[in-house]
Amino acid sequence: MTSTAVITGMGVIAPTGLGAESHWSRTLAGRAAIGRISHFDAERYPSRLAGEIAGFDPREHGIPSRLLPQTDHMTRLSLVAAEWAIKDAGVDLAAMPEYGVGVVTASSAGGFAFGHRELHNLWSKGPEHVSAYQSFAWFYAVNTGQISIRHGLRGPGGVVVTEQAGGLDALAKARRQLRDGVPMVIAGGVDGSPSPWGWVAQLAGGRISTADDPERAYLPFDQDAAGHVPGEGGALFVLETPESARARGVRSWYAEIAGQASTFDPAPGSGRPSTLRRAAELALDEAGLEPGDIDVVFADAAGVPDLDRAEAQAVRELFGPQGVPVTAPKTMTGRLGAGGAALDLATAVLSIRDGVIPPTANVRRPVAEYGIDLVSAPRHVPVSAALVLARGHGGFNAAAALTRQR
Repeated sequence: MTSTAVITGMGVIAPTGLGAESHWSRTLAGRAAIGRISHFDAERYPSRLAGEIAGFDPREHGIPSRLLPQTDHMTRLSLVAAEWAIKDAGVDLAAMPEYGVGVVTASSAGGFAFGHRELHNLWSKGPEHVSAYQSFAWFYAVNTGQISIRHGLRGPGGVVVTEQAGGLDALAKARRQLRDGVPMVIAGGVDGSPSPWGWVAQLAGGRISTADDPERAYLPFDQDAAGHVPGEGGALFVLETPESARARGVRSWYAEIAGQASTFDPAPGSGRPSTLRRAAELALDEAGLEPGDIDVVFADAAGVPDLDRAEAQAVRELFGPQGVPVTAPKTMTGRLGAGGAALDLATAVLSIRDGVIPPTANVRRPVAEYGIDLVSAPRHVPVSAALVLARGHGGFNAAAALTRQR
């Protein structure tokens, strides 16, 4: 059985657009979707900007009214993204083997809104009934379980929690399920933290920008970098083995996840460097690619000077100074928790499809010493292979090598 996973469908739901084409059009135009938080009153918080999804009514996208009391905002977004991915892949789920379709999602901040609501409800019954861990465990089960239940999927399921790296790590787990004989897996991440509790938790990490100007708040690799802006959204994918795709009559697909790897950084204060470069090397090795085969790197782009410097060093050491185009389209959406890397992967798929590298928005003064070729305007070049990098708070690193159909 091949280790390659092919992407036959995807559902994108992001601040930059509902649906892959809307997101792609706005991204290529460099139109950022970061603005004042509207989900709650954030005036008393030091950070008041976010990348929010505008105009989303779950009922307009087929979510039954009976499900609304049982789900939260992030789960509804996930349900819609999964529906779009399945439709995009042209899958007749009834024709699949009974246990032939699994679901693996990723989450990190999405549970905050759910937990905020549930803790409020439980507190009304008395403090002895309150458990944050129960609330989060329930949310994670709901997020994957609702997708499975809604579509009658009985294959293996799971949830990955590795913060910003989660979107790639969920796809890695899905690939392992494909290697174990499951024909198809719906995987990816849709995430966000649009609640007061979630916002406080994000602020406690010390990495959120406190700038009030949306165009100057999130500036990775820039001389004025001072943190990131959180956002909500992400992407879900239909992953299959090539054999599964061909068996149902599919002869072409978006792209292939040819290589993937995850690493964990040494403990802070150990003096040892990040293992992000190692993750990238392992992903390329599994894909059978050399650094020179990669046409673009989609950066993690933390927006924190020390973290930007470390990522730039990893890219520079692997590809050479100015050795590969580097882009960070998440500057238009904010960092989406576990949904961020999944959205980057979807954007990389579209980059391969159309032969254009999307821009990094608002970065006007890139740090020259980083030595990277940061893309600031759409660059029309053939894209046969892309590398997506992601880092999660706490030391998680992930990399995925994506290629056009081979």
